[in-house]
Amino acid sequence: MRRLSLLAALALGTTGCFVVLGNPLGVLQRERPLEETTVEGEGRDKVLLVDISNVITDLPTRHAFGLIEEESTVGRVQSELKKAAKDERVKALVLRINSPGGGVTASDDVYGELVGFKRERKVPVVAALGDVAASGGYYVACAADQVVAHPTTVTGSIGVILVNLNVEGLLGKIGVRNETFKAGEHKDLLSPLRGATPEEQRIVQSILDSLHARFVAVVREARPKLDTGRLAELTDGRIFDASQALAAGLVDRIGGLRDAIDVAKKASGLETARVVMYRRADERRENIYSRAGGPAQVNVLPVDLGALGGGGPRFMYLWAPGLVQ
Repeated sequence: MRRLSLLAALALGTTGCFVVLGNPLGVLQRERPLEETTVEGEGRDKVLLVDISNVITDLPTRHAFGLIEEESTVGRVQSELKKAAKDERVKALVLRINSPGGGVTASDDVYGELVGFKRERKVPVVAALGDVAASGGYYVACAADQVVAHPTTVTGSIGVILVNLNVEGLLGKIGVRNETFKAGEHKDLLSPLRGATPEEQRIVQSILDSLHARFVAVVREARPKLDTGRLAELTDGRIFDASQALAAGLVDRIGGLRDAIDVAKKASGLETARVVMYRRADERRENIYSRAGGPAQVNVLPVDLGALGGGGPRFMYLWAPGLVQ
């Protein structure tokens, strides 16, 4: 149905007639119920595999010229955990994380949903780190009881960043002058039309430091055996490969997705179990390596349109953000 609708829309576009009524394709996709698919194994008991891929966001993403809308990371995870919470046969949860992080609030929301699920269902949660599980991706992994890093994983980047553009010099070269009227000395804080004052830099830095302290607190709670003498070094934003992360105590072992599933089975006392995933109509889940999204996107967009007046600069738990909104 969705394919036919999309073809019809494209056909109208080629004839010069293009009508979009409230993005019906996106609405239909998001409202379709989740269906369970067994991707491996057998038996009554289940290990649920949950994907956390690409940039972690609390906003829906659009594809196909905005015609197809997919729910946000937060919305997707919440929906899957809500369904799993009602299924007593789900005995363990494996998080497959392939993400450079994302928004501060979105990352914290996903983390909170996972912690709440653990508290309610009291089942083991294992994080399987893929290509990239950095910054907000690692923040989310801190909700797991055990963390398994692939031998080629890049993780860490424990820090917070805000990227802002200053186009004052560029505008001056083309004869454009900023005239901003405001009530409140710092009302236009982080405006791209002028540089920040020293006081404004201190204001922003205080927020960055506060959000960073929250990240560090989450890591310390999740990794109580972490060498406190190295804490400042480990949480200064640097990245680690799997071996370095293991030596530092940021992960529990090195292995692949199957290893993480085996860890989850063992932790829940299961010898056999079905590995299941949730999907919506038209999504493919053929095996444990089927993904909800593509490879983890780093430097997703070359230009931050939000910094130019759309959504505005955002505080991010994100590694190598480029100028991502």
